[in-house]
Formats: sequence, structure tokens, C-alpha cells
Amino acid sequence: MLAPFLALAVLAAPAPAKTKPATNLKDPVCGMAVPAKAPTVVVRGRAYRVCGKACGESLQKHPEKYLEKDGTPRNAKK
Repeated sequence: MLAPFLALAVLAAPAPAKTKPATNLKDPVCGMAVPAKAPTVVVRGRAYRVCGKACGESLQKHPEKYLEKDGTPRNAKK
């Protein structure tokens, strides 16, 4: 019963100090707009804002699908 709540707590936890802060305005997975207080996940030493648990898990499992080699989300405006 506690597993879903613990997973959300991990997503909502602030990124460690050694990571680059999240600057994305859209979820890298679904493209939905994300506010500054959205949950973050850390991938490759960089934090990314996500809309929720499912997108955070997808980003962590398959970062190459959603991120360029330099860490820029593929759905970011160029």
C-alpha cells in the first residue's frame, strides 16, 4: 500500500545539489506544460520536470528516446 506513495515522494523530492537544475517548460515524455513546482526526476546528472509518475518512470527507463545526447529534451523548441 505504501509503495505508490513512496514513489511519488521520490518524484517530488528536490534534486541533489550536484545535479543541474530543471529548466524545461514541457514534460520531455508527453509534451505537457509543466510548472516550476512540478515533480522532478534526475537523469544523467540533470533534473527534468515531469507531469507525473508515469512520465518520470518512462524518462528514467528510456532517456535516449526523449533526450538528445546533450540532455536537451527532444520536444524542446529549437
